[in-house]
Amino acid sequence: MNKKILITGGSGFIGSFLVEEALRQGHEVWAIIRRTSSLTYLQDSRIHLLEATMGDANALKAQLQKALTAMHTSDSSTTPNRWDYVIHCAGLTKTVDKRQFDTVNYQHTVHLVETLEALDARPERFVLMSSLSIFGPIHEQDYAPITLKDSPQPNTAYGKSKLKAEQYLQSLEEYPYIIMRPTGVYGPRDKDYFLMAKSIAQHIDTAVGYTQQIITFIYVQDLVDAVYAALAKGINRKSYFLSDGEEYSSTDYSDLLRRELGNPWMIRLRFPLWVLWSVSALLENISTITKKPSTLNLDKYQIMKQRNWRCDISAAQKDFGYQPKVTLAEGARRCIKWYQQTKWL
Repeated sequence: MNKKILITGGSGFIGSFLVEEALRQGHEVWAIIRRTSSLTYLQDSRIHLLEATMGDANALKAQLQKALTAMHTSDSSTTPNRWDYVIHCAGLTKTVDKRQFDTVNYQHTVHLVETLEALDARPERFVLMSSLSIFGPIHEQDYAPITLKDSPQPNTAYGKSKLKAEQYLQSLEEYPYIIMRPTGVYGPRDKDYFLMAKSIAQHIDTAVGYTQQIITFIYVQDLVDAVYAALAKGINRKSYFLSDGEEYSSTDYSDLLRRELGNPWMIRLRFPLWVLWSVSALLENISTITKKPSTLNLDKYQIMKQRNWRCDISAAQKDFGYQPKVTLAEGARRCIKWYQQTKWL
């Protein structure tokens, strides 16, 4: 059934895949963008581009009202003047000022929800793209999977801001939310995991820490499929962990990338955590001076330091039939192929 879907962060890595899948399924799509957003992945003429100011509640209200009015004018049906689904994917993953995590990941979520309520445009479902990072370093002794019964213990500004956004939605009585908590999301268009491929292509691979680290991944299309499967199933007021269901060592993905690159000669360097902390602190200080965010900083240090990223995906499997399709080996193959086709490598 055709749905009207509003997607925030539509120009980004995950958001652009959400837009494409919605179009593939025959939905009408509005993508919220910023004035400075790249439209590289939003070229389809069926997409309604909606420039909105998430940080200004008054401006956001006027912008969404204008879009709703235009929607109502062009729609001859008697359906409610609203988006059926809102997928809130916009978020901040790195910044010079850590206070911006709270502003963007939490306060912008509040602005969006309150604006929709003020316009009497509550959607059937509001999907929040959260993160496994909200749980922090738990079960580090026994490496037990993180479950829905565990209490979040975020130790990063990013994780804390995502948790606040979750708690806000959960505090709203009868508000129809779905919260997705993916582990490390990778795939074409992603710039963070790309740095690993670029480093290997330049014959260097790095790892940190000497104790066992169990990491998890999810290919971007599997995450997107999970979102639409949950929406189609009518899931309401529930949260889910999402991964590909497998567990890996810190070198498994880099080994796969190396294989897809043709097995170039490579030096593998493993550093103690104190070295990672020192470099992270240095780059964060440089970032403060240059006003340009660094991929490696003290917030990212806490994420890389964490030893256990296992999570229990059984609830998603049970509730909406989640079944990841892309193995890490296949995902690595697709990523390298895309990097080479687009001349990133």
